[in-house]
Amino acid sequence: MPAATDETPLADWLEGQAVPLVHLDPAAPLDDLEPLRDMLDGVRVIAVGEHSHFIREFAALRQRVLRFLVERCGFTVLAFEYGFAEALPLDAWARGTGADGDLAGLLADAVPIGLREPARYLRQHNRSAAEPVRFAGIDIPAAGGSLLPALAPVADYLRRVDPESLPMLRSATTIAASFAGGSAAVAAPAWARLATTDQDTLSALLARLLIRFRSLRPLYLSRADRHGYDTALRCLETACHGDYTFRAMAALFAGGGLTADTSARDLCMAESLLWHLDRLGPTARVVLMAHNAHIQRKPVAFDGRLTGLPMGQHLHHALGDSYFALGLTSIAGHTADMRRDESARHGFTLHDSPLNPPVPGSVEAAFARAGLGLALADLRRARAERVSSPDRIRMQGIDQHTPVVDAFDGILCTPASTPDDLEKP
Repeated sequence: MPAATDETPLADWLEGQAVPLVHLDPAAPLDDLEPLRDMLDGVRVIAVGEHSHFIREFAALRQRVLRFLVERCGFTVLAFEYGFAEALPLDAWARGTGADGDLAGLLADAVPIGLREPARYLRQHNRSAAEPVRFAGIDIPAAGGSLLPALAPVADYLRRVDPESLPMLRSATTIAASFAGGSAAVAAPAWARLATTDQDTLSALLARLLIRFRSLRPLYLSRADRHGYDTALRCLETACHGDYTFRAMAALFAGGGLTADTSARDLCMAESLLWHLDRLGPTARVVLMAHNAHIQRKPVAFDGRLTGLPMGQHLHHALGDSYFALGLTSIAGHTADMRRDESARHGFTLHDSPLNPPVPGSVEAAFARAGLGLALADLRRARAERVSSPDRIRMQGIDQHTPVVDAFDGILCTPASTPDDLEKP
């Protein structure tokens, strides 16, 4: 294991520069978040992370930050670690389509990682907003659990513009349905049990459909509108990334795989976010919610081994300083330990696990040494002042190695974290 860096320089800097926050309640007044406004000058996308899903304090903080950014800073889109295709009806719901109670059905199959309350907030806010806040999904379908949510809109589109391609799509759908599950934790092992001919046939069918979509673009546009084409193509692209991810995850679960092979999912998320930005116009400003390991600007590594190139790295390359990665972490408390269990609905069970004390050289140790409670730090300022960086940050119950001051633009830190139950839609 690499030797830890010294967290003392950042701790000394935090004592004078970190901003104490007053409230954790999502409904509390927002004035204590005002320093965040100055950090976001020129920022078009702020990604708000969390070191673990299913944490009560992180959900509350992200809800408060969302309110602040929408109500006081004019952000116009909430993007989420949620399937691109599945988000299309949820965006319509957030803007007023259907009944309030329809949300349960829309989220019935989703892994419950904290989307319910932000979605409800958008719908409530949009009732009186001059311009509705949009909702955007960026992920591969079903958190890597199934290709079906992405293939269904592609089939609808092909019925109108290219029915000759439907047999290929139906064959791909039949294979995809044979191993679909609630998440990658279910689908990847089920995919691995398919006959190799089925695995390869699915990949070949998706690749052929994708190339045909791109090759026949002028013909498709002569038969239907540009938005329909762009959306169906993006759904198909996310399905291709999902198919690649099955192979990568199955190899990972088996103890092997290529270096950083699951990065295909992160590239898909980055490209989906950029897809939305291209179509929402130059004035759109996005709040992006995803795990810390997806939003950070530097590679993910454990014990010196590269494991992933995150979405945030791609977005930083594409957007420069108009992308802002705000990590969320905790000094102490407990985490929701996700343990694989194929018999469980989403392929894993949650266990309340105590966090170890912050390790030397971690950003959590720096916050603890500085004696801070709930606090916000602007790491762009720390970078500009060449403050030495801790080299690790919590990820669930372990630490991942990354130069924190370079990997994140800001850090929100809570004194403790508390696992929540799987939320009910």
